[in-house]
Amino acid sequence: MFTMTDTTPASEAITRQPHQDWAQFEQHAGGVVSALRDYSRAVDASGLDKGLVELLKLRASQINGCAFCLQFHLNLARKLGLPQRQLDQLAAWRDSHAFSARERAALAWTEALTRMAAAPVEAGLYAQLQASFSEAEIANLTAAIAAINAWNRIAGALRFTPPGG
Repeated sequence: MFTMTDTTPASEAITRQPHQDWAQFEQHAGGVVSALRDYSRAVDASGLDKGLVELLKLRASQINGCAFCLQFHLNLARKLGLPQRQLDQLAAWRDSHAFSARERAALAWTEALTRMAAAPVEAGLYAQLQASFSEAEIANLTAAIAAINAWNRIAGALRFTPPGG
């Protein structure tokens, strides 16, 4: 159980107990789970590099603070053989030499779309994407980012326990 430090007033202490677990959510919202899985399968079938997509999912999950999705996609990224250096430095990708220009453009797009409620998506980002991706790839990257943000909001809000504990 996670609680704030002893210096935090009791009125502000947060207990991080799950509101629902994955099984409960799947039981109560099976149609939503099915639809989001179909959506995710469509993105997977688009031909985008699976390692790149996992990096985007991880970065969005970091920004959104979704422990369940972060652990789930770390597990997938490791199975895909993504370099440990990239996994270790993802939160600071702008300052790392572990990412290609293509990955950097996709990560910038991920951050902009994930944070678009706080700031508009700048037009220049799209031009950066066009330098590395086709219009079809951009459409599918955008869909992949939207999908993980939906999952983050479900798993994060309901506080699903991360896979493995």
